[in-house]
Amino acid sequence: MTAHQPEKPTGPENPGRNGQQQGGPQAPGPSPVAGLAAEYAAKAGLHRTHDGRVDVLRSAGGVQGIAESIVPGLVFLVAFTITRELTLSLVAALASAAVFTVVRLVQRRPLTQALAGVAGVGISAWLANTTGKAEDFYLPGFFTNGAYILAMVLSIAVKWPVAGLLFGFIRNEGVEWRKEPARVKAYRLGTWIIVAVLALRLIVQVPLYLMGTDGLAALATTRLIMGAPLYILGIWVAWLVTRPAPADAEAGADRTA
Repeated sequence: MTAHQPEKPTGPENPGRNGQQQGGPQAPGPSPVAGLAAEYAAKAGLHRTHDGRVDVLRSAGGVQGIAESIVPGLVFLVAFTITRELTLSLVAALASAAVFTVVRLVQRRPLTQALAGVAGVGISAWLANTTGKAEDFYLPGFFTNGAYILAMVLSIAVKWPVAGLLFGFIRNEGVEWRKEPARVKAYRLGTWIIVAVLALRLIVQVPLYLMGTDGLAALATTRLIMGAPLYILGIWVAWLVTRPAPADAEAGADRTA
């Protein structure tokens, strides 16, 4: 039990009952724009390590999160390859996604990612079952990739590159990086790298999709390889190329200018 602390008197250095500073000017509250980077990074699931670096593995969902994104597609491929029964393979993929939801319930962990995975697999299964084409199980992913590409290109066009919103939070830059042309340029490049990763998926996978069942095995395999592993690599490269210049290097440049 902690000892009762005496109430501090209200004065110039202590807030009053309403939490406002008395006897002096109020400090300005945080700008709504300043919180944009943190909010966006949180929604994107980006995390940082204790030493201030991007935690790429955790940002990809950790080992369990990566498994949740890989296993349903893998189960579908294996089941369809063995049985050639589309309905059975779709049920197996849905069941594997549902298992992860149960696991999260047992672990008492947030269900957002698992439920999103079930919804994604459900849409893919519905589409493939409706068309009767096994390759359509992977079709929604193309539209998702396309939407991300469009959003990131637009963010570059309006000078709010996504990489800046994400990494600015990790580096405690907030949105102050927008005041420095060199930082904006670096974050534009970082965003283009992520766009290139997403575009590469489409360049490789769409032709395989158009091959129908003949390209199904190759499509599923590249989908696994170019999923979380390629995402992790792209985020890491984007992080490296957007590193701010060391303080001593900037000081040296100022002296020689």
